[in-house]
Amino acid sequence: MKKVRLGITHGDVNGVGYELIINTFTDARMLEVCTPIIYGSAKVAAYYRKTLNNNNVIINSVRTIEEINNKKLNLINCVDENIKVEIGKESQAAGEAAFQALEAAVKDFKAGKIDALVTCPINKFSIQSEAFNFHGHTDYLQDRFSTEEVLMFMVSGNLRVGLVTEHVPLSKVSALVTKEKIISKLKLMQSSLIKDFCITNPKIAVLSLNPHAGDKGVIGKEDDTVLIPAIEAAKEQGIFALGPFAADGFFGSANYKKFDAVLAMYHDQGLIPFKTIAAGEGVNYSAGLPIVRTSPAHGTAFDIAGKGIADFSSFRNAVYMACDIFKNRSEYIQLSSNPLKPLSAQVNLDVDAE
Repeated sequence: MKKVRLGITHGDVNGVGYELIINTFTDARMLEVCTPIIYGSAKVAAYYRKTLNNNNVIINSVRTIEEINNKKLNLINCVDENIKVEIGKESQAAGEAAFQALEAAVKDFKAGKIDALVTCPINKFSIQSEAFNFHGHTDYLQDRFSTEEVLMFMVSGNLRVGLVTEHVPLSKVSALVTKEKIISKLKLMQSSLIKDFCITNPKIAVLSLNPHAGDKGVIGKEDDTVLIPAIEAAKEQGIFALGPFAADGFFGSANYKKFDAVLAMYHDQGLIPFKTIAAGEGVNYSAGLPIVRTSPAHGTAFDIAGKGIADFSSFRNAVYMACDIFKNRSEYIQLSSNPLKPLSAQVNLDVDAE
């Protein structure tokens, strides 16, 4: 299989985006994993190389993707060169630069010029404009690729946590957690586990909405009236889902290790334990999109930007995961179009075993 062409958007130029990119691709071995293409600014990249005192990474600056070098770290200039970098500060100019990079990457993605996308963190306030009126990357990409439903999927090794509701106020969560929504997210999760992560018969845990799963209605009725019927309906549709489990005991007893994925009802219920367990290694994956998009599982980190201390593990893992999922999905499509191939592959494996 050909080397993956990986688009990388620079995110908020006042955050840790360029630091993550530069430190990751200082290791030349990363160029064996993919052909990286930064959508950003050569001027800003040079500024951060100087700030970080890093002369070990060479960036090939080009105007279009047709000019890239498959053996180098490439950068497509798609941002106003007059952009002012103010490390650690929130600014409208930085938000506009982040949006311009996103738009350029999506344009190339739609044209089939890149295979997968890693997005560096944006500031959700400064990027807001008439052109970008979304809660984050996931909503934006869902709109741009006309996708009805997307699953925010946090992944770290065998720990995978998806969300029913994402960036919404806690006061609205209960009304948004419906039987239909839960089933829809479970379908997306099962499909992604099979196609993107090569798990044949995924086992999914569903967390309760209320503490103690409602204690039979004492603390809330939603788990009995909404979640249990949704889980039963999902089972009837061939989804191996169990629950609802009270989140505190589920993670506290390490029950998550018995499942291939976990479906949480709201943002903090899923992300607090995930980020605690993943310890900076996790990746945010947008399951359900027709494209492959990952992101480091953290924000712009304005407080440490430009200091050379940002942990780039999550970004590096996002690069690995984007490439792996693209390859897994490509193989799944190929095998699905040729039903005889899996049988042939199994026969070959058996022969080799002997």
